[in-house]
Amino acid sequence: MTTPMVLTGGPGAGKTAVIEHIASLGFHCSEEVGRRVIQSQVEQGGKAVPWLDKVAFRDQMLSAELTQHAHFADHEETVFFDRGLVDIYGYSLLESLPVPRSLIEACEKYRYHNPVFLFPPWDAIFTNDKERKQSFAEAVATFEIMQTAYRHFGYTLVEVPRAPVNDRAAFILDLVIR
Repeated sequence: MTTPMVLTGGPGAGKTAVIEHIASLGFHCSEEVGRRVIQSQVEQGGKAVPWLDKVAFRDQMLSAELTQHAHFADHEETVFFDRGLVDIYGYSLLESLPVPRSLIEACEKYRYHNPVFLFPPWDAIFTNDKERKQSFAEAVATFEIMQTAYRHFGYTLVEVPRAPVNDRAAFILDLVIR
């Protein structure tokens, strides 16, 4: 696999909309595992959701993220990830959870393209839904901790400007393709 690109930041900053736009242009993209874990747990009546069992939720995200890495391992083309393993590390810090050695090892083993694309909090587009229950203040705190987490693992961050989805995607693709 070519080194995957990762888009990170706080919730509700527009990452998924940009990933979906990039996918519509023919690029390979992974979905956000946190949202998928929540949807699956709610459907099954499970407890591994952030409002019931943060550790179980974190562990489910780690498992799902590792599965995504395995899925894209043989891809020759660029793959864009909607969040990554380091986001799970950041989530652990944000929620003051113990960080398992397996998570640190995964963050060290499965590297992303450097720089990482960072989406800043954007109140004008921030909304809640069934899976996103955080406040805007929590989104800002998540943004800040993701900066710390990615820098901890040696990544440089490029902030994606607040702009329409197609402009944000073009900004990223211009940096990736040149």
